[in-house]
Amino acid sequence: MKYILYGDKGSGSGPVEMALAEAGAEVELREVPLEGDHQRRADYLELNPMGRLPTLVLPGGMVMTESLAILVTLADLHPEAGLLPPPGDLGRATALRWMALLAGEFYPHVTRYDYPERFGIGPDQAQPVKWRAQEMGQEVLGVIERHAGLTGDAAAPFLLGERFSVADLYLAVLSRWMGGRVWTPENLPKLEVLARAVAVRPAVAPVWDRHGLG
Repeated sequence: MKYILYGDKGSGSGPVEMALAEAGAEVELREVPLEGDHQRRADYLELNPMGRLPTLVLPGGMVMTESLAILVTLADLHPEAGLLPPPGDLGRATALRWMALLAGEFYPHVTRYDYPERFGIGPDQAQPVKWRAQEMGQEVLGVIERHAGLTGDAAAPFLLGERFSVADLYLAVLSRWMGGRVWTPENLPKLEVLARAVAVRPAVAPVWDRHGLG
């Protein structure tokens, strides 16, 4: 039996696809293009009532939405892959802390950046809103850069030092959004080291390239 992942290149389905690759899980990819608001089609809304990407259907048929929840679930379903420390390990708490910050504080700025019209912003004011959303998203990543204990050392580049987790997938991909490939190396060097370490992992690299993450 296999997973079914709904997503698009460069979308939030990227970290989930990478986690599935790390776990060696079989997955069927179903495209829901972001361009043209296909994620708000009636048939897709039946799967994901928020009209967002990704959506993951588990082998037993259960539908999962919300990237953070999906990544934690995959870690729990595939403990042999070591995608998260086990319950009770404080490393797990650290990973979940920063994943929750990304989900709660960074992702909303992405939505404002991508869809200012959904917030009642007219075309004449869209660009200032996009710029401010990008600035506020960068501020969130800056908090992680300064306070998450990242070393910037290629030998221990991850949120948990030498130990890789799905939190690194989440952070690496999101660090590329909203102009990230332009400003991350200069302003967030530790996050850039982390992203590059994620990008070259054997299971992740093909997915990273397919999503055009640089």
